[in-house]
Amino acid sequence: MTSKRGQAGKRKAGAGRKAPDGPLHIHFDNVTRLGEVFEVTPARIAAALRRHPALRGRVRTTISQDGDTMEQALRTADILFAWRFDRSNMAARAPKLRWVHAHGAGVNHLMPLDWLPPGAVLTNSRGVHGPKADQYTLMALLMLNNRIPETVTNQRKALWKGEFGTSIEGKTVLIVGVGHVGGGAAKWAKQLGMRVLGIRRTGKPHPHVDRMYRPQALQRLLPTVDFVLVTAPHTEDTHHLLGRREIDLLRPGTGLVNYSRAHLVDYEALRSRLERGELTAILDVFDPEPLPSSSPLWTTPNLIITPHCSSDDRELYTPKTIDLVFRNVPRFIKGQPLINRVDPKLQY
Repeated sequence: MTSKRGQAGKRKAGAGRKAPDGPLHIHFDNVTRLGEVFEVTPARIAAALRRHPALRGRVRTTISQDGDTMEQALRTADILFAWRFDRSNMAARAPKLRWVHAHGAGVNHLMPLDWLPPGAVLTNSRGVHGPKADQYTLMALLMLNNRIPETVTNQRKALWKGEFGTSIEGKTVLIVGVGHVGGGAAKWAKQLGMRVLGIRRTGKPHPHVDRMYRPQALQRLLPTVDFVLVTAPHTEDTHHLLGRREIDLLRPGTGLVNYSRAHLVDYEALRSRLERGELTAILDVFDPEPLPSSSPLWTTPNLIITPHCSSDDRELYTPKTIDLVFRNVPRFIKGQPLINRVDPKLQY
C-alpha cells in the first residue's frame, strides 16, 4: 500500500504541473540536414493522433524547419520536440515551456541542463530503436565472426584469400552498457548460443546476461572475450571508456562494434591495431559527422563503416517517437513522472 506521503512524493516527481485550461501546444522542430527519416510532418502527426484518439482536441501542434518559425511558437508552447536548437534564454523565450523531448537517444549535446526553464523536464527517445537495433547488433556480431571486415579489405586489394572462421556458438561477447539496445543484443546473442557478459553502471542483473559487472571490471574482462559491443551512453564518466590502455588489452582476433557514441572509444588507438591486423571492427558513430573524406578511417583495413544508420528505421523511427511523446501527454497532464525522463546527473 502506498502512503499519502509516498503519493505526494510521486506528484512532486511529476514537476507539480496543474492541468492546462485548453489544448496543450506541442511544437515540433525539424533539422533539415537529418533527412526525411527524422522529419515530423503533418501527415505523421495526423496518423499518430489516429493511433491516440483520446488526445483529439487536447493538443494543438505546430512545426518549424531549422527553427524558422520557432520563436513565435515558443511564446505559447507547453512542449518542445526538437534535436539541435538555440537554447539561450529559454525561460524568457518560452514562458509556458515545461517539457522538452529530444528526438534521439543521446543527449550529451544538451548538457548541462541549466538552459531548461524552472520546473521543465527533458525526455529522450531511448528504446524507440527496438527491433532495428537488435537486427543491426546481431548482423554486426555475425559479420565479425564470419570475418567480413578482413574479406572486404582483401576485396579492395583484388586479393583472393579465403578468411575462414568457426561457428559463433560458445564464443563470448562483452556488452558495455546493458540498456534497451544492449539488452536486446544480449537476447539475440543467447539465441546464437553465445556466452554473454555485461557491464552496467548499477551492476543489476539482466535475464539474458550470464554475468553482470560494474564498469570497474572492464579492464579485467577485455582480455577474456571474443567480441566487444559498445552500447553505453556518452557521458563525462564514459568518455574514452575504451581508451588506448583498454584497446591494447584486447587479444588478437577480437572484434569490436561501436553502436552508441564515437567518444566512448579511442579511434586512434583502435586504428593502430586494425592497421596491424590484430583486431576487426564495425563502427556506426563518428565525430564529426559526416565523417570527413580526409579521415584515415575510410581506408583503414579490417574496418567496416556504417554512417550512423544502424537503427533509425526509415519508416517507423519518427512515428514511434511521436507515439512515445503522445503516450507521455496524459502523464504530463496528470503531473505524473514522464517516461524516459533524463537524469541531469547521469546525463541519460
